[in-house]
Amino acid sequence: MDPPGYNCFVDRDKMDAAVQDMGPKELSCTEPQELKQLARQGYWARSYTLRGKVYQRLIRDIPCRTVTPDASVYSDIVGKIVGKHSDSSLPLPEFVDNTQVPSYCLNPRGEGAVRKILLCIANQFPDVSFCPALPAVVALLLHYSTDEAQCFENTCRILACNDPSRKLVDQSFLAFESSCMTFGDLVNKYCQAAHKLMVAVSEDVLQVYADWQRWLFGELPLSHFARVFDVFLVEGYKVLYRVALAILKFFHKVRAGQPPESDSVKQDIRAFVRDIAKTVSPEKLLEKAFAIRLFSRKEIQLLQMANEKALKQKGITVKQKSVSLSKRQFVHLAVHAENFHSEIVSVKEMRDIWSWVPERFALCQPLLLFSSLQHGYSLTRFYLQCEGHEPTLLLIKTTQKEVCGAYLSTDWSERNKFGGKVGFFGTGECFVFRLQPEVQRYEWVVIKHPELTKPVSSEAPAAPSPPCRPVSSDPADRLSPFLAARHFNLPSKTESMFMAGGNDCLIVGGGGGQALYIDGDLNRGRTGHCDTFNNQPLCSENFLIAAVEAWGFQDPDTQ
Repeated sequence: MDPPGYNCFVDRDKMDAAVQDMGPKELSCTEPQELKQLARQGYWARSYTLRGKVYQRLIRDIPCRTVTPDASVYSDIVGKIVGKHSDSSLPLPEFVDNTQVPSYCLNPRGEGAVRKILLCIANQFPDVSFCPALPAVVALLLHYSTDEAQCFENTCRILACNDPSRKLVDQSFLAFESSCMTFGDLVNKYCQAAHKLMVAVSEDVLQVYADWQRWLFGELPLSHFARVFDVFLVEGYKVLYRVALAILKFFHKVRAGQPPESDSVKQDIRAFVRDIAKTVSPEKLLEKAFAIRLFSRKEIQLLQMANEKALKQKGITVKQKSVSLSKRQFVHLAVHAENFHSEIVSVKEMRDIWSWVPERFALCQPLLLFSSLQHGYSLTRFYLQCEGHEPTLLLIKTTQKEVCGAYLSTDWSERNKFGGKVGFFGTGECFVFRLQPEVQRYEWVVIKHPELTKPVSSEAPAAPSPPCRPVSSDPADRLSPFLAARHFNLPSKTESMFMAGGNDCLIVGGGGGQALYIDGDLNRGRTGHCDTFNNQPLCSENFLIAAVEAWGFQDPDTQ
């Protein structure tokens, strides 16, 4: 077999060792579904020549803005922009945020070419303000481009994609930060064991999850990153979340029970990803990634929108980067030992609960809304104190010192829509839990069993309700919250009985039983299995209540 015709930017010895050139040379497939399967199977990964052709074809088919810089633009501007600088001394654009250029299998000429291309992109895309993933994208594409100009054009097409349903690369600080929060939410739901480890060993778990794109765009070796990129070009941004979740699962599996290798779990994960080839093949990584049954693309988009809205409300934008960083440091300290007091949970227990709530609310501080010891044992008073707050946290302590509760996504005032009857409302972000005698959390059954439903695709995403604020009266703000039951074709209503309230009782979870039932005097309760959360009883099945508390989520800026 003839050796592959590498371009002038590639170190032949490194490339031969990293990527075998033993596969087919042509691809005749045109059907999207077949192309998706071939990408996952690595059909063109075994051929340097074919991968270059496929990249050209896939990127050419990306819908772009009318005026998108092409190869001829690069030829016109590169001399003026680079000037007399040597390639290796060229500064990197500010939008890469001090990200180093990964060399992969590039030779020194290739490494310098990446810098030139990035500077020309900065010249043509002044609206790109924060994009630390771009050096890795340019470096990878340069391996498979005929020249710098072609690599420039291909990267520009990725940046200029104008299909609103096809997000490819974060290009602003706001988009990047909200993606980090979204990843944290997905870890919380799909990698609970790994999330528990991160909370235990890191001072600020959000700072760990803020590194997720770096794992992919910089730390992964070429053999793995190229395989991820193959699928990414076909399937889009959701693939990146899948692979990052798979990396975290593998890290937890390899490192669980072992002492940390450094003082920073963030550095430990980076080191694991750099050396991932020692323990996990590209095929195994993708196999694990696609075994994770994520939410639909629309639901993830809604979650991203909710997180972006939370950041905007806190003034965290690209123009106020330093503010964001100080806010992030605050996350771990949301539950302050010196000013937090509960009759039911300790500071540590509240921090554990806080690690379960969606990232956009973890930015808030707990606010005591109702305490049976302060406000009396009255369900009417409970509703009065809680109305206007969304979400809320319900805590219950029994006379047997058992502790359980629920995270409730929706304002209790929604119960008034049912005309005095008990009707269910809320969203799939609700969950129930117990803390004593042992810790256990139960989320919406659809999260662990997505086969129960198929997402409804006819409804376009709309802005979710504002976080950490009293509920808006503007209907436009509340059209389509994340994980609304109406987005899903559920087999029956029992899988979406999240929360209900009447004058005589409060209910969380339904179908075949109730996760929590509390009477109108806040005196007695019961718990059992329910279809909505597929939970075990949260405490003794019939219990007497010692104390009830409801907590809200207070934006620190409103104090």
